[in-house]
Amino acid sequence: MNDTFLAIINPKAGGGRGRKPVAAAIARLRAGGVEVDTVETAAPGQATGLAREAYARGYRRFIAVGGDGTSYEIVNGLFPEASSGETPTLGFLPQGTGNSFLRDFSHTGVEHATDALLAGRSQPSDVLRLTHRKGALYFINLLSLGFAANVATLRHRQFSAWGQAGYLASLFLSLARLERRPFPVRVEGQKEFDQRRCLFLTFNNSKFTGGTMMIAPKADTSNGLVEYVRWGPIGRLGLIANLRTLYDGTHLQHRLAEHQATTRVEFDLDAPVDIMVDGEVQTVHCESIDVLPSALRVVV
Repeated sequence: MNDTFLAIINPKAGGGRGRKPVAAAIARLRAGGVEVDTVETAAPGQATGLAREAYARGYRRFIAVGGDGTSYEIVNGLFPEASSGETPTLGFLPQGTGNSFLRDFSHTGVEHATDALLAGRSQPSDVLRLTHRKGALYFINLLSLGFAANVATLRHRQFSAWGQAGYLASLFLSLARLERRPFPVRVEGQKEFDQRRCLFLTFNNSKFTGGTMMIAPKADTSNGLVEYVRWGPIGRLGLIANLRTLYDGTHLQHRLAEHQATTRVEFDLDAPVDIMVDGEVQTVHCESIDVLPSALRVVV
């Protein structure tokens, strides 16, 4: 097998401002004795195909050069093939706006990530799998339904060119609409599906989303469990008053909030729904979420 890292680079991550820092970081890695090949993506989703082809050619070490979406695409190129083969390794050179997974380990971003690659420092990480009507997808950060997915979907479909202003516009529009609905879900061990209305559900492998929002403060990337967080049908004023608590994890103290660690979750949905998964937006008919324990090594 190939011991060289393949750095899959999203040149548009972080607004396309990362070319010089990326070149400098890769030069530093090579000077430190880390063998690195590079390839750039030319379109959204292409990192998945590049990772899949490289894995078939014998690469087992990868670096996601971009944001959460880049690492998400790479993970979906590695699995399910890697489930029955040699465990792949994923490092990071964060250039995106979120970089949420890496934040579980450091707030210093590219500096910490580069040092970890130079030191050869890695540890096991679980990979979560969503099975849906048309297949499966894999993620290492989180998957959400409800409010957070609504904001992300609105931004993606209508305000993608607006930058941070697009996020704020999507947030305020979603607040104005504030859809609170049931997403029938059954956690392993429960007999019945939970039919209660909610603001959002999230299924987490790591703690953060959106870079700094600590949605799942109890999550652990290597405990073999999904951290399930549910926030019930809070009203507009209550949500506005408690938005800040999403950034320090204290929202779990709210009377409408619940969390539970589990190995499997099942859905009983009657139609596809919008989801936000590792910063990406999709519409799928969810069936179940389970865990691939320690299926990936992450350089952190």
